[in-house]
Amino acid sequence: MLQRRRAVPRIARLTAARAIASFIAHTHWLGPGKRIGVYASMPQELGTDPLIRLALARGCHIYLPRITSLRSRIMRFVRFSPESRNGGTRHALGMHEPQGHETLSARFLDTIFLPAVALDRRGARLGHGLGFYDRTLSFRHVRRHWQGPRLVGLAYSFQVVPQVPVTATDVMMDTIVTDGGFDELLAHEDRAFDLRGR
Repeated sequence: MLQRRRAVPRIARLTAARAIASFIAHTHWLGPGKRIGVYASMPQELGTDPLIRLALARGCHIYLPRITSLRSRIMRFVRFSPESRNGGTRHALGMHEPQGHETLSARFLDTIFLPAVALDRRGARLGHGLGFYDRTLSFRHVRRHWQGPRLVGLAYSFQVVPQVPVTATDVMMDTIVTDGGFDELLAHEDRAFDLRGR
């Protein structure tokens, strides 16, 4: 799957990123004051620049992940501004990390857009195996009712597979958006709320 993702031509990557932003533009997820977590895409990942531009134009507050503990696999989200677009550093793992001191715990975000190597229609997500998002979002395992944030997996349509291996620590997605549109997931209480809130 990683090889197939790397093989996507540059123009196709850009087209897919724009298509996903266009689909998301028709939801109610982005609006003035909404706190949006989104990854700064690496070259081999599905791009997020069109989505970030859309969210900023809608008046959202954008937060990018920054690794705060490599040993504990913990991230916090740092407020992003267009002025800081060319700032930040490249982490040893390859991800772009923003500068800035205004950070937010993931539990206080409204929506988080996550990268994926593969996803399935249960909402299971396969990342790169390091567990940063699963550890950072582990609070979702102990909630009894919908408390957010909404978790949206972003991927090319070919990355949605019949089944992804799941462990007890994996955090499930609420929605998947691909370059082909919304990929509806098997219903549960949280996702039913999520779909009504589009």
